[in-house]
Amino acid sequence: MAFAPFDLTGKVTLVTGGNGGIGLGMAEGLAAAGASVAIWGRNSEKNAAAADRLRAHGVEVLAQIVDVTEEMQVDAAMEELLAKFGRLDSCIANAGTGFGRERFEEMSSETWRKTMQVNLDSAFYTLRAAARPMVARARDGEHGGSLVAISSVSAISGAPGNQPYATTKAGMIAMMKGLAVEYGRYGIRANTILPGWTMTDLAAPALNSEGFQKYVLPRVPTGRWGTPEDFAGIAVYLASDASAWHTGQEFTICGGYTVF
Repeated sequence: MAFAPFDLTGKVTLVTGGNGGIGLGMAEGLAAAGASVAIWGRNSEKNAAAADRLRAHGVEVLAQIVDVTEEMQVDAAMEELLAKFGRLDSCIANAGTGFGRERFEEMSSETWRKTMQVNLDSAFYTLRAAARPMVARARDGEHGGSLVAISSVSAISGAPGNQPYATTKAGMIAMMKGLAVEYGRYGIRANTILPGWTMTDLAAPALNSEGFQKYVLPRVPTGRWGTPEDFAGIAVYLASDASAWHTGQEFTICGGYTVF
């Protein structure tokens, strides 16, 4: 048999926020590698458009309308996913909101709580729901699985007004390290991806601004912003058997921004 460590044929993957941006870039990589893909998002039109793109790779796709801040919706969507595919091999908790710019001493409690809910609570609900069938399968003798959280370089750097967002992203790193230790006995990996400045619909207004072009882009050694496609490879690696002994780690994908 040919050595094909990145072949995802027969595997089932889930990407939350998979209908656009980095999430869709990762979902496309997974589909191109042969995985069946489920995407969760709140916008039915974006879900449908993304599903069509993914099906062009010749794989099964399930697009579900899910608000990942709602615990019951997450659990119900996972039941539907398992009913269709019968298993889940890889889950990427990608859905979230962007950073704010309120001065810390003027920041509202609502801003803090909402950011925690959208970014950190949603990752907890999603990864917990994904872990359940993986652990059950492992206890029946089939070890393996991959849990991934999408953090940010904000987790390891500082910016004014960005404390709620950065706190949620740093919290993801801590959560995944704990999961790596807890689930290592089952062959279930838990890792975190830290994207740098990436051109998405959400980030475009900032990245296209004069200030970012003048002061931030020169700090990226590769000389360009990231694209959603830059995250396809790491998604495939973490979902594949090639990463079977790689767990509890952070993957910083930033074009060198954090080292300059």
